[in-house]
Amino acid sequence: MEILLITGPPYSGKGTQCNVLKELLGFEHISTGDKCREEKQNETKIGKIMSEYEEKGDLVPDSIMKDLFSKILDENKTKSGIILDGYPRTKAQVDDLIELVDSKGLKIGKALNIEVPKSELLIRAQKRAETSNRKDDKDPQIHIKRIEVFEESTRPAIEYMKSKIKVLTFDGLGTIDEITERIKDSL
Repeated sequence: MEILLITGPPYSGKGTQCNVLKELLGFEHISTGDKCREEKQNETKIGKIMSEYEEKGDLVPDSIMKDLFSKILDENKTKSGIILDGYPRTKAQVDDLIELVDSKGLKIGKALNIEVPKSELLIRAQKRAETSNRKDDKDPQIHIKRIEVFEESTRPAIEYMKSKIKVLTFDGLGTIDEITERIKDSL
């Protein structure tokens, strides 16, 4: 199984591009956010811990995410590939991911990093809040907090990841099709 990572700030269009790439590559799209919401909805032990953090816009602790990602790998071991959306988000998670992947005899193909300016992210967050039915999308303060957490924790993790695996960075401005074409050209 090959693992393709999608990273970038909140509201950058990662999920949208994952859906396109899923069809293009025939890989399974794994949204870490969706898996977290599933765990929370099912009120699992992991889910209850996650709820406490995510409802404030904070990152879930690395140890919990490592457990969740190990479960994800095990559940998808028969797939030809997965597109992982939203993990890793910290330097420690980069190391955890590489360790888990290696221990299971798998490989990370590359990471695709979508870049979008903060002003555009806030516009997209507002639009998503108007159309989504997610409780966590309704509060503009959580939008700002998510972007701040990304800048403090995830951006340094992406830079760190560049020393470990191949990371390709893309301009996330434009239409969905324009962004998809940029990504497809690199694949």
